[in-house]
Amino acid sequence: MNYAETLEFLFSSLPDFQNEGSSAYKPGLDRTLAFNRYLGNPDENFFVVHVAGTNGKGSVAHIIASVLQQAGFCVGLYTSPHLKDFRERIRVNGVPISELEVIRFTERHRQRMTSLGLSFFEMTTGMAFDHFARHEVEVAVIETGLGGRLDSTNIVHPLLSIITNIGMDHMALLGDTLAKIASEKAGIIKPGVPAVIGESGAESDPVFEAKAIETGSKLIFADRQYRCLGAEPASVGQILHVERVNDGRRFDIELDLLGDYQQKNILTAVAALDYLDKRTRISISKRAFYSGCRTAAASTGLRGRWEVLGHRPLVVCDTGHNAHGLRFVTAQIARQRYEKLYMVLGVVNDKDLSAILSLLPRTAYYIFTQASVHRALPAEELAAQAERFGLQGETVPGVPAAVARARELAGSDDMIFIGGSTFTVADI
Repeated sequence: MNYAETLEFLFSSLPDFQNEGSSAYKPGLDRTLAFNRYLGNPDENFFVVHVAGTNGKGSVAHIIASVLQQAGFCVGLYTSPHLKDFRERIRVNGVPISELEVIRFTERHRQRMTSLGLSFFEMTTGMAFDHFARHEVEVAVIETGLGGRLDSTNIVHPLLSIITNIGMDHMALLGDTLAKIASEKAGIIKPGVPAVIGESGAESDPVFEAKAIETGSKLIFADRQYRCLGAEPASVGQILHVERVNDGRRFDIELDLLGDYQQKNILTAVAALDYLDKRTRISISKRAFYSGCRTAAASTGLRGRWEVLGHRPLVVCDTGHNAHGLRFVTAQIARQRYEKLYMVLGVVNDKDLSAILSLLPRTAYYIFTQASVHRALPAEELAAQAERFGLQGETVPGVPAAVARARELAGSDDMIFIGGSTFTVADI
């Protein structure tokens, strides 16, 4: 098989949540454990930092990976979904797995993957762990795909678990309350393994505290140890002003990621890196910390987080895709300066549409569209639902055509925002 044929097999022969949604979700760890044993338990060859959460886990994972790279470690990074190429999911020191390695792994293990009935994500997790072991990774930063307790990645025994935050998303699979969702995310907390909680919450904190007592794990609430006092623009990205709560010490962190929500993500990353440096065998110098933050996106390939694609008109895309994340995005849009706002909007069919649409600005002109994945909500249906919330505009099939239409309409002093789904951003 060549690379294109391999991808066709992976995406068509095995269920893929990115395209199919909840029908591809196979809860339980038995299949992953069996495949991992067959591969020789490759995850036992490196240290692991395990990251879950409703939003921000991608940014936090990439920041931590970048800092560890700057500290001199060989670092594996496993994230999902990808934007353009499957290989983005599996990186070593920022370099994606090669096409040849994807082909060879699939050819070598195709029969076993099929006989075990693996989901797409279960197979990909095995590929990542095998790749990291073969490349002698020292520390792997592993992001959960969905939830935590029954996520395929939850077979690892990490140095540190991280839960960035809890919000309402994937309720059909994880639960319809914050406490139920927190319980699923808390499933990554292992016996005796400390856990960093990014954001405190009245409904989620008792869940995490009960889990910590059950497992004998230390809890570290990042927003009780550090606070962000604000931010200012930098030549690339932004400078975040952070204060340590216990002694009032202040320090500035230059981060090459934009978005006001990074003010929360940076606290989670700082608390996690501080624990790794002081309480584990992983040593992180101040130089490595500051350099890693300054080059977090550049060294790991992270894109789509309040990414500015053009000026005059200002064009911004963001992968925020649920009410919890879009609340920050819409607040940041409101602080921008523009004459008229154009919103290129596409969503997937398993989101709480009412919660999302109620947040969006009614003064914008919307170009409703549909990403090129099976899960995408038809643009016409999105437009009809949006009209109930006073959102007006037009329908343009296909994200590239929708963006072209927005550019056609927008003047130099206007703003174009592209988002609503990771897959909407992926299509541009």
